Amino acid sequence: MLKYVAALAVTLGSCLGASAQTYPTRPITLVVPFAPGGTVNLMGRILATRMSELLGQTVIVDNKAGAGGSIGASFVAKAPADGYTLIFATQGQQSIQPLLSKKLPYDALKDFAPIALFSTVPNVLAVSPDTPAKNVAELLQYAKAHPGELNMASAGIGSVNHLTGELFMLRTGVNFTHTPYRGAGPATADLLAGQAQVMFANLPNVLPYIASGRVRVLAIASDKRNAAIPDVPTLAEAGIKDATVESWYGVMAPARTDPKIIKKLQDTVIAIANEKPMIAHLADQGARPFPGTSEDMAKLSNDETRRWADVIKHARIQLN
Repeated sequence: MLKYVAALAVTLGSCLGASAQTYPTRPITLVVPFAPGGTVNLMGRILATRMSELLGQTVIVDNKAGAGGSIGASFVAKAPADGYTLIFATQGQQSIQPLLSKKLPYDALKDFAPIALFSTVPNVLAVSPDTPAKNVAELLQYAKAHPGELNMASAGIGSVNHLTGELFMLRTGVNFTHTPYRGAGPATADLLAGQAQVMFANLPNVLPYIASGRVRVLAIASDKRNAAIPDVPTLAEAGIKDATVESWYGVMAPARTDPKIIKKLQDTVIAIANEKPMIAHLADQGARPFPGTSEDMAKLSNDETRRWADVIKHARIQLN
């Protein structure tokens, strides 16, 4: 019996090794845990298109939106660990949601294997055109005179744009009324329609509407100005200190995925992020490459968790 078990283990190990060497042999599903129309979806589709070309198999984007990204994350956490179901991860789903929910249907630390970081985008303070503020100072003046009157849209409770708004309110003492949506796309649509007056949006979400005047961007939550909107000051330049927030994106797999598959995917994602045409393409969207290994991604996730735990505590956001 012992000889049989040992032989079976060797056989299984050989099969798994061969599978990893030939991977992928069929289409891969990349789950985007937010609705179409937002930056997460945009970045995920940009990456999926190029991954398909390099891996020789179609990478299908599957939007599974809701609950701040946790619905999509839960789906991937329970998927087979064979490299054919991945998640386009954000710090919202990976570092923030675990701080907000006592009943999260996945364990951010145990249920995922980090693969690689891909890109990052700055968050911007955007307002609807009818909002009576042409700059940050005027927005603060109006918000303090009319507490709670301005509606702040977000991609959902615990999303990065939600917590960037909370961070802004903590730093300035103003009070917006938070209105969560099922993704950045629907939130941006209501900002354009004037149903929401304020949004701490990812730059790619609102970039197409700035020149036409459908959205007014007052500041960028980055440590430097962005070439896509060079006239827009940083929050620090506008007098708001310690409010720098950039949204990062990467790829994760279910835990226990073969390390050889993880390595192949990691090398692919990093190679894509370093391609000159990709760098230029991301810049056109207001984004930039942010290549990093699985170890880099794990460390960043942990660092972000510590950072946002303080914001959530001070903002008194209730656990659900």
